[in-house]
Amino acid sequence: MQTNENPPKSSFLSAKRLILLAIIAAIFAVLWVADVTQYLSYQGLVDNEAALKQAVAGAPLIAAWAYMAVYILAVAFSLPGAIWLSLAGGLMFGTWQGGLLIVTAATIGASVLFLAARYLVGEVLRARAGPALQKFEQNFNRDAVSYLLAMRLLPVFPFFIVNLGASLVGVRFGIFVATTFIGIIPGTFVFASIGNGISVLLQEGAQPNLSVVTRPEIILPLAGLAILSLLPVVWRRFSADRQNTNVDGQS
Repeated sequence: MQTNENPPKSSFLSAKRLILLAIIAAIFAVLWVADVTQYLSYQGLVDNEAALKQAVAGAPLIAAWAYMAVYILAVAFSLPGAIWLSLAGGLMFGTWQGGLLIVTAATIGASVLFLAARYLVGEVLRARAGPALQKFEQNFNRDAVSYLLAMRLLPVFPFFIVNLGASLVGVRFGIFVATTFIGIIPGTFVFASIGNGISVLLQEGAQPNLSVVTRPEIILPLAGLAILSLLPVVWRRFSADRQNTNVDGQS
């Protein structure tokens, strides 16, 4: 009698997930032991300002790729201090180039985390959650573009929470990438602009006042864009309620 030497598909997938988890844990352990977050801080900018600018002046293309790689890694592993990394982008490359590099790298890093979460736990979670999660998924994904744009434009929830949550509720990958890229553009360029002018503050020994992002002239336009992105949801609900009212009135 012939025996099947190939493991069951489910077991094989579980083994691959365990291997991937081990790799992720190993990378995270290396980052933790190396204490890379010490560089993602205000003091990191103070200590490395000259070196960062020299790197860009000497090899701008290599510096841009290296910066993006670090940013992708920071977002993919949800390392603290990404805000200082964004300021470093403005400091190194200026508002417009730095902003574009940040938006691109943040989108790629978020996409890596999104795909990893979906592959590792997404299917298992949905299988065990049952009808309750399925109903929530249907309601959320019906207006996923509006919801995600609102959360990106007005970041009430932490960036990594949105990345993980969108993955676990079955948002389509294309929608996730598009809404992330578009939604983080306004806020990103605000931070890149702050970073672009940070050299003066560093020379004076002062720390940038990040509360500027909560000023009305900054937060109100972002809130307005977030509200506009939710209008299709409101209109859909309003139309559905009116249709239900008409049906009840005719019956």
